[in-house]
Amino acid sequence: MAKIISVNAGSSSLKFRLFEMDDETPITSGVIERIGFDDAIFTIKYNGEKDVKTLPIKDHKVAVQLLLEALIDKKIVNSLDEIKGVGHRVVHGGEYFSSSAIFDQDTADKIDAIRALAPLHNPAHLTGYYAFKEAIPTAGAVAVFDTAFHQTMEPSSYIYPIPYKYYTENKVRKYGAHGTSHFYVSQKVIEKLGNPEHSKIIVCHLGAGGSLSAVKDGKSINTSMGLTPLAGIMMGTRSGDVDPSIISYICEQTNISVEEMIDILNKQSGLLGVSGVSSDFRDVEKAMQEGNERAKLARQIFVRRVADYIGRYFVQMGGCDAIAFTAGIGENSFSGRHDILEAIKEALGIQINEDINHEAIGEEALISTPESKIKVFVIPTDEELVIARDTKRLLNL
Repeated sequence: MAKIISVNAGSSSLKFRLFEMDDETPITSGVIERIGFDDAIFTIKYNGEKDVKTLPIKDHKVAVQLLLEALIDKKIVNSLDEIKGVGHRVVHGGEYFSSSAIFDQDTADKIDAIRALAPLHNPAHLTGYYAFKEAIPTAGAVAVFDTAFHQTMEPSSYIYPIPYKYYTENKVRKYGAHGTSHFYVSQKVIEKLGNPEHSKIIVCHLGAGGSLSAVKDGKSINTSMGLTPLAGIMMGTRSGDVDPSIISYICEQTNISVEEMIDILNKQSGLLGVSGVSSDFRDVEKAMQEGNERAKLARQIFVRRVADYIGRYFVQMGGCDAIAFTAGIGENSFSGRHDILEAIKEALGIQINEDINHEAIGEEALISTPESKIKVFVIPTDEELVIARDTKRLLNL
């Protein structure tokens, strides 16, 4: 029986999920947070229990060793040799990768070559790769790229209207993100539609980070994030699309650097920046209900931006068979879904079963009525399963 572990190494974290791939059963999952600190947190879930420890964890190498020791100590596996594959989430594959790839030195070198496109993520992914390679040398490794699913976009969707040399010389273009989630959710929707030959689906991946995609016949033809995850809809702390001249204007007016301004757009904007309350959608909703006008405005902007992108992709695809909501907000906020759909229902002929929408919290559901011109689904995403499946396929396990 082949066991595969899906890994998501961040700059100071390591998320994991171990599968028995014969039947895709999750065996254990967890996260190691605050790597590099004396009060790092190691959370592991197994057999219906959750074990949480706080301890010093120097770096990712130590974190990986701690994780693997826990798998043995808790008898989740009898030997590390049972783990035949390690699937690594990689945020940015640039134009090198249009699909998942065997994680070897060539793949590592290419990921490193484009680290400037994802400076917080790609170096961390490489650290995770080398740490697991050293700890379990007998296991194969696969890289699964957030950007790969969107490599089917046409140039008219991914080339920016700036001097073309910046694309040819510097690879400045739209790459998108959340591709593994968009792929998984769109495939689930296609199955629910009866596996038609042709389909037009809009996926709304709405969480602390958020993006939408237009998926036509199973392929991404457009997505809201751009060169980096800063573009697109309003997010928890990210601004999403803004007039680029805002950057130079604020820099001149406040005497801050471009780097500081980009940091503000990434970490101090979005729901947090407008509401002044929180980057968490739940906190913003609570504040709005208590009469906070800025929280109300933040939520209205969020709804408007998502609705606008749905309309944009409806036009680009020449219609839409289904809209799917996923990720933290998409799966769990019935009121968020309601307001987004309320904003587009007249234009797109959408009708919602409010009772089902209200009950659909973190579970699959068809929330539109039979009379609705477009089906609307809630589909919990499962990026770790996609990573494990690709790892099994590419390693021939």
